[in-house]
Amino acid sequence: MRTDTAPRLIDFHSHWGTERGWRGSPYKTAADREALRGYFKWGMSFVSDEEQAEQFRTANARVMLDFAFTYTLEVGAVREQHDYAFDFSRRYPDVVLGHWIGIDPTQPAHVKELERCLSDGPGLIGLAVHSFTAAGTPDEPGWEACLNLCREAGRPVLMHVGMSATGAGTRGGMGITLEGGHPRYVDRVAARHPELNVIAGRVAWPWQSEMIATALHKGNVWMELHGWSPRYFPDELKREIGKRLRKRVFFGADYPMLSHERLVAEWREQGYSADVLDDVFTGNAAAFLAGIGWRDGPGTDRQGRHRRWR
Repeated sequence: MRTDTAPRLIDFHSHWGTERGWRGSPYKTAADREALRGYFKWGMSFVSDEEQAEQFRTANARVMLDFAFTYTLEVGAVREQHDYAFDFSRRYPDVVLGHWIGIDPTQPAHVKELERCLSDGPGLIGLAVHSFTAAGTPDEPGWEACLNLCREAGRPVLMHVGMSATGAGTRGGMGITLEGGHPRYVDRVAARHPELNVIAGRVAWPWQSEMIATALHKGNVWMELHGWSPRYFPDELKREIGKRLRKRVFFGADYPMLSHERLVAEWREQGYSADVLDDVFTGNAAAFLAGIGWRDGPGTDRQGRHRRWR
């Protein structure tokens, strides 16, 4: 059970703590798993569905979950993963806000699966854009159909920025090039699609200045800061969180690699006022959800059903 000191959290980006949630993971060899352990100090130890839900409940967190690697799978396996995620949402609606859907937009069957998820998935369903798919960087034409689907449905997209932990410390970085995480792509997509809500995921190091400029310039861009301890945020990001970015930043954890409890403690250590922390932990995300048509905030209605979109 959670403690009374655990603040309410809306976590806009975490992964799965269950073994099923890592299907398709590139961490297949001992060397790759050791690199992950070295980066996050997490040894790919897994929990059950019920244990995962209880960990979120203890942390007082409602979470957007990301499979991360489904874009590498054939569409039947992708659909099975999504059905697993949606079943988890229906069983534990108090801790799941929704899901980021990662597909390969060059595969028509994957695009059809995204359409199904946008139509039938419980909670908030958005598109996770991975610059290392065959479609290329997010400003390439291969992404347009999926971006338009999200725009028409009023759903957000998550675009990863900054250094990727996937492949970090391995020879060749698992074939991933870092340039695709430059904030220029957030800027271009947000400019081309002003009606689309774009969330930049992760701290944008080593391009933090460019990310701050984009978030300040584009009113349809927000930032969530998963995957980093607040102790190691770039200094300019630390300064702006309490100033010009105060209403543009969402909490993101990157569970199970980083725990909610650890991150809350480290956010509190940074000297932000209680009002700023309230905005980061919950207030900004709640305002965003209301702005995109989430009825009365995240959760279920009085009959226990998932709220639908207007």
